[in-house]
Amino acid sequence: MNMNTDISLFLGGAEVVDVDTHLSEAPDLWLSRAPAKYRARVPQLKDVNGRPSWFIDGDRSLGLDYPVSTILKDGTVTSGSSFMSLRHEDVHPASYGGHARVELMDTQGVWAQIIYPNILGFSGKKSMEVDPEIRLVTTQIYNDAMAEMQSESGDRLLPVAVLPWWDIEESIEEARRVAKLGLRGVSINPDPHPHGVPDLGNAAWDPFWEVCAAESLPVSFHIGLSDSSFTMFTDAAWPSLNADQNMLVGGANVFLGNVSTLTNIIISGVLERHPELRVVSVESGLGWIPFILNALDYQMNNAGPGASNRLKMLPSEYFRRQCYATFWFEGEHLADFVRMLGADNCMFETDFPHPVCLYPNPVEKIRPALERLPKQDQIKVMSTNAMTLYRIPSRPGN
Repeated sequence: MNMNTDISLFLGGAEVVDVDTHLSEAPDLWLSRAPAKYRARVPQLKDVNGRPSWFIDGDRSLGLDYPVSTILKDGTVTSGSSFMSLRHEDVHPASYGGHARVELMDTQGVWAQIIYPNILGFSGKKSMEVDPEIRLVTTQIYNDAMAEMQSESGDRLLPVAVLPWWDIEESIEEARRVAKLGLRGVSINPDPHPHGVPDLGNAAWDPFWEVCAAESLPVSFHIGLSDSSFTMFTDAAWPSLNADQNMLVGGANVFLGNVSTLTNIIISGVLERHPELRVVSVESGLGWIPFILNALDYQMNNAGPGASNRLKMLPSEYFRRQCYATFWFEGEHLADFVRMLGADNCMFETDFPHPVCLYPNPVEKIRPALERLPKQDQIKVMSTNAMTLYRIPSRPGN
């Protein structure tokens, strides 16, 4: 019995959806699509001391070009921080190529993947150093390229659109535009306010939330997207720790950025005002969420009227109605966390091909933990929650 058949039988024929993966941007992603007037300014590679590096607006560095993949081209896995020295030719082509990614998914029994960026996802805040016009063009070109990839994959690779979060009206328009392109979700910086933009709880953002709800665009909050949460990864470790220790400490602390995001979006009343809106806490794990919701519920009983009178339900009730979280590393604790949060609110991810991703055979790696859940909950967290949220078409014949 091959892996696809085995997994299908294990999940009662349900298609597995992986809701957090990354695909390194092609070197010509922006240059090949930019109008002539912007070609010198869009993100592109330049040689710096023999190493390709990304630049925007001519001389603004976005960092070294490396595929952020720990999967080598022969399928083996490198460990620690050594992946930062790898180049595209060193890693598995599924790290950067859509066709190769789909081929790998077929061997793993995965039907669809949600895709997040590398350059714009983790270096987007650096683009604030350039003028808004080139920022917007860069964002739109990326989203156009992602819509092309989604179509070419037959809606099996579903990239999340990035938004011009530094401008509310442009974010609204881009959300409408990507919905027409067929993209199924958007990602936004949870902390625009340090850059002079109203915070996401401000009523000025209400038209944006209305568009996302009306267009069935779930809003993703991926770890590391804001200035403060990215700093948790880069600066959390003490100076005496080595590179591998630094990555371990930073990789754990970066989850905590989503604690602030989740608590603020609930307590601000965004979910109260927009009951059809759906939000996703991405690559942040499950275990901290029951604790935070428990703390919020408890504190609501002691909060002043300025807090409690603005919400009609407990914080945990808003989460269960409108929020999702993702899991991959929880191991033997998975079933307990899913029970505490509710199977309707949890989704499977691998974080492929980043460090600590589930690879190879991701479903088999978590199967022992999954089997501690009732079959109907296994199917929800591995398949139907994501299939419904992202409007993913079923495998032909299913």
